[in-house]
Amino acid sequence: MIEVRGVTKKFGKTVSLDNVSIDFKKDDAVALMGANGAGKTTLIRLILGYYHPNAGTISINGMDPVKERVDILKHVSFVPQLPPPIKLSLDELIQYICSSSGVKKERIFHYANEMELDLKPNLGKSFFKLSGGMKQKLLIAISLAKESEIMIYDEPTANLDPKARDNFYRLLKEHEENKIALFVTHRLDEIKEIVNRQIYMDLGTIVSDECV
Repeated sequence: MIEVRGVTKKFGKTVSLDNVSIDFKKDDAVALMGANGAGKTTLIRLILGYYHPNAGTISINGMDPVKERVDILKHVSFVPQLPPPIKLSLDELIQYICSSSGVKKERIFHYANEMELDLKPNLGKSFFKLSGGMKQKLLIAISLAKESEIMIYDEPTANLDPKARDNFYRLLKEHEENKIALFVTHRLDEIKEIVNRQIYMDLGTIVSDECV
């Protein structure tokens, strides 16, 4: 369970989140929507422990995402909107993920294949030099292979072609039980069959929170 209580986050004089309180529970599949600058990504990064709140508290399964971040991230899969500038080869990256997160290599290859990404001929290539679509497919494969209790996707289909988007949503549908899934998205039409909750944010506040 994720509990956000009275959280405010400022960057200089700019208020990105303004006294936000919200809960996310098991089996919540949430579309988090709003204009650019609404505070969506800031909320996600606070949950992940990337940012420290200026006020308020966040609890994930009773743990503080800043103080106990390493333990929390063991239970979280996160795919950002912009893939990180990782300079490792695919083989090195996969080996690192397997050793650090306990993910089985075979699972990553399985989900990469489901995303129609052929890893074997690309293992020696740098992740950094892959196309945007290939990077996103691999990150999605890793996120699914980890089988996390909390899955967070920030505009995950931005670099995917229509077939890859269909594959992504099909795989999510197959693995939606007993999890919290948060989707930062502008594509509600794509995700409406998956989510059971729609949250709209504006100017750092939650303006609506509806079950669907």
